[in-house]
Amino acid sequence: PKLFEWPPVRSVSHGIERLSLLLLVGGAGFEFATGILNVQLHYVFPGSFYVLHFYGAWVFIGAFVVHVASRLPRALRAVRAGAAQPAVGTAEAAGLVSPRPAAPTISRRGALGMVGLGSLALFVVTAGQSVGGWWRRTALLAPHGRDPGSGPNGFQINKTAASVGIRPSDIGADWRLTVRAAGRQVVLTRAELLAMEQHEAALPIACVEGWSTPDQLWSGVRLTALAALVGQGTDTPRALVESVQRGGSFSSVVLRDNQVRDHRSLLAVRVNGAVLSPDHGYPARVIVPGAPGVHNTKWVTRLTFGEPA
Repeated sequence: PKLFEWPPVRSVSHGIERLSLLLLVGGAGFEFATGILNVQLHYVFPGSFYVLHFYGAWVFIGAFVVHVASRLPRALRAVRAGAAQPAVGTAEAAGLVSPRPAAPTISRRGALGMVGLGSLALFVVTAGQSVGGWWRRTALLAPHGRDPGSGPNGFQINKTAASVGIRPSDIGADWRLTVRAAGRQVVLTRAELLAMEQHEAALPIACVEGWSTPDQLWSGVRLTALAALVGQGTDTPRALVESVQRGGSFSSVVLRDNQVRDHRSLLAVRVNGAVLSPDHGYPARVIVPGAPGVHNTKWVTRLTFGEPA
């Protein structure tokens, strides 16, 4: 209600307070609304949603700081007034409540009950996305509302091949994997990649948008083995991973050296005993322990070891 007082500005300090309130309320609404849109509709914003959301958060935080600073003197006066006139009471003495308040519309128990029931309802309609199985059908607010289907590739994804501009020719017979480091380069076909020693790792996917999958059994070539092809030894450096995707965010990522050296870090070609589906990154994708899902790059076409991103 304070946001719609009239006149809108009575002094410079009042104008600053009103502006901070507008940005505070607007910033919170912006973060909430755009977050829901991104989760359900997926990449509907021009440019990067993450940058947009990041700066929206800074607007909210800045407005919060300004608003607290503008209200602090009045809050201190209220505390002092309450100490000087304990019989009157802090809020009444500072003029923070109406002398003739309207009857309450909800009790404290009612407010607590409403918040508790709301929290429980949110839990019920979101928990299924992490539990998996038939429980996922109860996840009414699951990201993107996408049914991952069934079978070995039947688990959640955050973007489809079509949504990021992957064409059949990009991942067809002409696909090649280029591995580079310090002036050396090796180009592999998928058949040559499959001919290398294959390893398995049971790893989940944890997405920054609030969902995760149980462990999936991935199989493929260790990143250290690929680094060895271009002369990298046991001190394998970090790696730049690049995808053939044309749209969306995170078409490339830099993996730290300790991530590359982990024996569970794979360039995966199969999952749960089956060939990767196009939506899960066919013909090859990175899978790394302890990394957010966006760093497990799909449709990989180039690995560069040791060079700055």
